[in-house]
Amino acid sequence: MLIRAAGAVVWRPGPDGDQVLLVHRGKYDDWSLPKGKQEPDEPLPLTAVREVLEESGASVTLGRHLAPVRYKVNGHPKQVDFWVAALTGMDATAVPNGEVDEIAWLPVPEALRRVSYKQDVAVLLDFASGFTEAVPLVLLRHARALPRSEWKHPDADRPLDKAGTADAALLASLLACFAPTATVTSSDTVRCLDTVGPYAELTGSPVRASAALRAVRAGNKPAPADLLFALTAAREPAIVCAHRENLPALLSSALRFLGDPAVPEKVAKPLPKGAFLVLHATGGTLAGIDRYELPDLSCASRLAAHQARLADGALLRGSFPRFRFSFLEACAQSTRRWAPSACWAPSACWAASGCWAAVACSVSGAGLSADRARRRFLRCRAPQAPATTTTAMAR
Repeated sequence: MLIRAAGAVVWRPGPDGDQVLLVHRGKYDDWSLPKGKQEPDEPLPLTAVREVLEESGASVTLGRHLAPVRYKVNGHPKQVDFWVAALTGMDATAVPNGEVDEIAWLPVPEALRRVSYKQDVAVLLDFASGFTEAVPLVLLRHARALPRSEWKHPDADRPLDKAGTADAALLASLLACFAPTATVTSSDTVRCLDTVGPYAELTGSPVRASAALRAVRAGNKPAPADLLFALTAAREPAIVCAHRENLPALLSSALRFLGDPAVPEKVAKPLPKGAFLVLHATGGTLAGIDRYELPDLSCASRLAAHQARLADGALLRGSFPRFRFSFLEACAQSTRRWAPSACWAPSACWAASGCWAAVACSVSGAGLSADRARRRFLRCRAPQAPATTTTAMAR
């Protein structure tokens, strides 16, 4: 059985460039990136945020998804998903704790020499090969609504069903991982407004309802391109909630305003209900896209598991960021879970003789030792033109 875990490469500006966070575990006397096991049916982005906070006291905002790493623990396969994460706050009293006795903020070259495991070397190389700071633009399809056949009133008033309502509560927590606050623009249909409503309530972000974002049907005008232009030009976190029919046009407009790169089909294919794309923009230019969607699940045991954690709700409210408790409440109603689906990101190839593209292959897959990988990184510093990489993420 595959063990799932998640963590982050947490970064902050330093006097001589960006620094990344490492944790030291006294029990194993090792240095590694903060990470931990996924709780039953916990969304992996929330696993990453929770584990970073528990181990190091760092509160973070997630950015691009890094290539997952796989290795074996006691003969069992384990996959760890990592994100780039910007530091937003620090609890100085969190360390030492039951797992971590020391933390360190180091430049990437020094972190590469310090970490104890080759899989962490691969993750740090992936981090160093791409962008760090970016502004998210989220394109979201509304959650599940009542079927048209069961609704006898105007379609614009058709609400979410029970599963969609639970998914909207879960979306509030997940979107807050990537955008703690944002400009929210939604179709003025009830199902779209109800999808972003919990996020707006959680973060205090205002919602602008727009009739122009209604589903494109015969006689309707397509979604206005100037809306996407204004959002991308503002260079502030933004969320747009719309419909299957007009999301492709919205994506095309956003890509055009952000540089119109070639996007793999797996990222551009239609979003299922409740799914979203995170477009990462740096300097007004598209730097990468991550896709997140809700796979259908049948998990009879998840209600009991999450209700047990809800019983300790007071502790959760005091111990974790504000979206943590919202996630558990949502999971007590939902019959789904979140997993990243696919990502696109340009990766810099290091220009030197015998250089190695970190995103194109893992350390273990290339047959490189941790020491050889460090040496290659340290001598290969000049980036060439970016190349696109598509990573399939397990559900």
